[in-house]
Amino acid sequence: MPVTHIKNQFTQPDNNGDVLVVRDLHFSYPDGHTALNGVSLNLHEGDKVALVGPNGAGKSTLMLHLNGILMGQGDVDIAGMRLTRENLPAIRSMVGLVFQNPDDQLFSPTVFEDVAFGPLHMGLPEAEVRTRVDAALEAVRMSAYRDRLSHHLSVGEKKRIAIATVLSMNPSLLVLDEPSAGLDPRARRTLINLLRDLPITMLVSTHDMALVRELFPRTVVVDEGRVVADGATAEILENEALLTAHGLEKP
Repeated sequence: MPVTHIKNQFTQPDNNGDVLVVRDLHFSYPDGHTALNGVSLNLHEGDKVALVGPNGAGKSTLMLHLNGILMGQGDVDIAGMRLTRENLPAIRSMVGLVFQNPDDQLFSPTVFEDVAFGPLHMGLPEAEVRTRVDAALEAVRMSAYRDRLSHHLSVGEKKRIAIATVLSMNPSLLVLDEPSAGLDPRARRTLINLLRDLPITMLVSTHDMALVRELFPRTVVVDEGRVVADGATAEILENEALLTAHGLEKP
């Protein structure tokens, strides 16, 4: 089944195209460090957006708010549903968060079991679980790996399986943290092609500015817990003063 034929399985927008709405989000850690200072952000259906900024800018903190791992002050809506403690199970099935290190998400003996974990814990019938696993593995071009041992895979293969583990939940939004980190050129190219073809709304935090230029039409720049720029990637990457001011380099 070609990747382009799985759109209905991996997107569920019903909110006039608003898949993500963040309004005036604030968060401070227990040591008093302010990580988010009034972040507002909208993603519409089909958006593929890069999230960039220097280390410590608040990117990871923002991402951890999108499925309720962290909860600060402000509003987060996913496909029209407000993120609250009561809605956490539903929100976490709608936001597929893929961590930088795939070993943080792969803990089952086989690839199939890793990808099936989420749907099984949703209480879905076995036939539906198998259908979702098959579709997710096909989407990341890893169908032949379903019976492989996850810990025997390469870093690039593990990253693709980690993406499959969240795709099997049929999310409305895919959120990735540094997806190209640690990949050799061939694995990086495979990942770029995969992300380009996935028909899902996507927010990707990365320091790989060449990846940003190639893959994302829109870029959001975050620094010191604030959104300091949000616009067309081509324009942002041509603004050397902006990039320099916020610890970024033109690719």
